[in-house]
Amino acid sequence: MAEQRMTREINQAFLTSCITTAKRAAKSAEQIIKRYYKCSPATTIKEDLTPVTQADIECEQVIKQVLAAQFPDFGFYGEETGKSNTDSEYMWLVDPIDGTKSFVREYGFFSTQIALMHNGEIIVGVSHAPLFNETAWAAKGLGAFIDDKAIQISEFIKPEDSCYSTGNLKSFAQSAENWEKLRQVMSLCHKTRGYGDFYHYHLLAAGKLELVIESDLNILDIAALSVIVKEAGGMMTDISGKDIDLETSSVLAGNLASYNQALALLK
Repeated sequence: MAEQRMTREINQAFLTSCITTAKRAAKSAEQIIKRYYKCSPATTIKEDLTPVTQADIECEQVIKQVLAAQFPDFGFYGEETGKSNTDSEYMWLVDPIDGTKSFVREYGFFSTQIALMHNGEIIVGVSHAPLFNETAWAAKGLGAFIDDKAIQISEFIKPEDSCYSTGNLKSFAQSAENWEKLRQVMSLCHKTRGYGDFYHYHLLAAGKLELVIESDLNILDIAALSVIVKEAGGMMTDISGKDIDLETSSVLAGNLASYNQALALLK
């Protein structure tokens, strides 16, 4: 098995197989999500004060089953069940319901996030939003798509054209200096929004806004979205400009011009 991992070639056929499998896993989770949605599933609060429902647990279980059936030697890192087979050069990164608070409070800003990491690099991402009936996906070198339509980052740089979006900024907002930096960034655009969760990354990758700033997250929230944004032609790092990795807890993402302008102010 170890020898197979070492010799597996990362080519278009392999990446396509990974995408197809991840999409199938996300659609399997959707059936569970829709069964529990607006049915008050049993909810507990984790140590980090975030909620977890029976739907989260069952979705992760079915996702893991679908992925393992096709790629039994790959590692797995899930929001609810943690890590397994960590010596593999490939690891699935899964958040079965990213936006559980939205799910519990019965509004549709939640999604299933599935990414594949190879030796520390994210090479595949699927972001499925069941209530939006929308799937964004990408693989390294193959471009980015929403459903069957290729998407591309915008080239808008003029303030009168640009729209920026923020997500959770709780820890970032605790500093007056950071608020001043954010004010300066937001002064560069015409409109500001707070779409949050998966949605503003889908919009960014599709060329419908120019910048996203977010703190208080983890890699499972944005792993899939990072490869989608990058394959659409965008930039995505943490707020300081560091590459996305397993320790990432903030995001700065945008088209090249907006990203560079914002990074200069935030650093």
